[in-house]
Amino acid sequence: MQSVKVVVTGPFNAGKTTFIKSVSEITVLSTERQVSDASGEGGGETTVAMDFGRITISDEVVLYLFGTPGQERFSFMWETLSEGMLGFVVLVDASSQDSLRDAASMIEFFTDMSDVPFVVAANKVPADDLATLQRVRTEIGLAHDVPLLPCDARDKESVKAVLLGLLYRILDSMA
Repeated sequence: MQSVKVVVTGPFNAGKTTFIKSVSEITVLSTERQVSDASGEGGGETTVAMDFGRITISDEVVLYLFGTPGQERFSFMWETLSEGMLGFVVLVDASSQDSLRDAASMIEFFTDMSDVPFVVAANKVPADDLATLQRVRTEIGLAHDVPLLPCDARDKESVKAVLLGLLYRILDSMA
């Protein structure tokens, strides 16, 4: 059986943990912690080390999914988790300007670190919303040869489509 290490990265609150949880066939190992916003009120949870999940693609291929923290202060984990990856997904919240801005710098970080295939998944974008996809591509400065895929991180089939898109790029790069 061929195991493929895939990193799921993206800005804070883009939906990385949800993405992995929606498709993993095992209980996701998650290192989420409570965060507070500037007022000291509860601000939800954030990943502080990693998320880990697994999905069997076929009798021959298993994907191991490693989700990164989204905040730059945890960038030491980005480097650690990217060791040995065969490809990565950058998940962005298409409705957030901060997410799009941060995604551009994360793409640069990961492509500088490793020359492996990647795709960008635009979370919260319906498949037929071409205008939003074009806006996302333009705002993050994404090259035209990099797939930008619509995604709903809560939907297993949507997440599978993104992972298959990445897997095809990985296989093409090995040919």
